[in-house]
Amino acid sequence: MLDISQNITIPDNEIELLAIRAQGNGGQKVNKVSSAIHLRFDIKASFSLTAFYKQRLLALADKRISKAGVIIIKADKYRTQAKNKEDALERLGTIIKAAAVIQKVRRSTRPSKASRQRRLDGKAKRSHTKALRGRVLE
Repeated sequence: MLDISQNITIPDNEIELLAIRAQGNGGQKVNKVSSAIHLRFDIKASFSLTAFYKQRLLALADKRISKAGVIIIKADKYRTQAKNKEDALERLGTIIKAAAVIQKVRRSTRPSKASRQRRLDGKAKRSHTKALRGRVLE
């Protein structure tokens, strides 16, 4: 069971975990041990997520979310299957929690008169410093 918030938890039967062989360099065990985890979570078919979460997740521009509304996570960071499973579930939780955060609307502002003056003073000081570096006239 994956806890998202105080009132939302995702049961294990909604998350499909599949053990696969990890990519990359290995040794004698690379072709025998399936230590990587392939996690699939269907957003649309989930009964535990509210409509708000589903809508926000489907609107995300994330390459891990397919057009069919399935989150696909491949975890092969660790050497053990248990740690990779834990990592995949943690990453799924992070994606779902991030979808719930509503960004604050940015309102454009103008710089104050004092900040504009400070900027111009700094530019004038820098200009004067550079002018002193010129050729010395006798």
